[in-house]
Amino acid sequence: MSAGAVFSAILAIGITALFSAVHKIEEGHIGVYYRGGALLTTTSSPGFHLMLPFITSFKPVQITLQTDEVKNVPCGTSGGVMIYFDRIEVVNFLVASAVYDIVKNFTADYDKALIFNKVHHELNQFCSVHTLQEVYIGLFDQIDENLKMTLQEELTNMAPGIIIQAVRVTKPNIPESIRRNYELMESEKTKLLIAAQTQKVVEKEAETERIKAVIEAEKLAQVAQIKYGQKVMEKETEKKISEIEDAAFLARQKAKADAEFYSSQRAAEANKLKLTPEYLQLMKFKAIATNSKIYFGSEIPHMFVDSGPSGTPMSSKAMDMLSEGVLDFE
Repeated sequence: MSAGAVFSAILAIGITALFSAVHKIEEGHIGVYYRGGALLTTTSSPGFHLMLPFITSFKPVQITLQTDEVKNVPCGTSGGVMIYFDRIEVVNFLVASAVYDIVKNFTADYDKALIFNKVHHELNQFCSVHTLQEVYIGLFDQIDENLKMTLQEELTNMAPGIIIQAVRVTKPNIPESIRRNYELMESEKTKLLIAAQTQKVVEKEAETERIKAVIEAEKLAQVAQIKYGQKVMEKETEKKISEIEDAAFLARQKAKADAEFYSSQRAAEANKLKLTPEYLQLMKFKAIATNSKIYFGSEIPHMFVDSGPSGTPMSSKAMDMLSEGVLDFE
């Protein structure tokens, strides 16, 4: 063998060893190393690293959020019915500082022992103490939360560093005959709910109509009250106006009566002042002067004045009566 061939072989081996020694750790992973099948305490962060070629190997371990899917999980209820969950998703992540201990105790594929197997176990524990009705309908909304809490408690004790973020459980598959019964039950329940909702709608409409009627009645009552108040105010106004008019009329009549009383009183006072003997004598002579006939003599004719019971003439009495008549005429 020539020196060139030996050199070429050595170069090829060296290049192969170099490529075997250089490796890359992706972001979100931690590298763990094995030598001769034994786990080394050395770990590496993301980036390029070197290791001994051919005798050292590595495995990247994910430390970011990952979703483990557990499929086709059988589960037997307390009544003996076997059901199957198509898929259960467990969202979890591994703390970087716990990578070495987890890999050392449960290997780099730790999720198979700590998550997949645990999901099977805990789900069967749940189903075994509940009926099909509870698992399929009654408590189905609580399965994911219960499974998450149970897994986290177990992992905290067995493998600290694994954090369960969420658990999603699909609806289980149940025997066809039972499923049809549930569908029929749900159909009847739906009809019942529809009837109940229809009843509520009718009651609500009736209540709305009642409220509208009450509002309308209250409005009419308020309008009637307002009109009644207006009429009362009008009557009160008319009454006040009438009282004012009556008071004014009474005042006018009183003033008129007072004026007439005052005039009469003044006239009476004036007449009283006039009635002197001289004035009466004057008026007597005026009355005599206006008469068309004057009788002279000691006796007035009997055609005018009768004699008294004694037969004596009443000339003096006749003259007095004539004088009074004249004064009355005046």
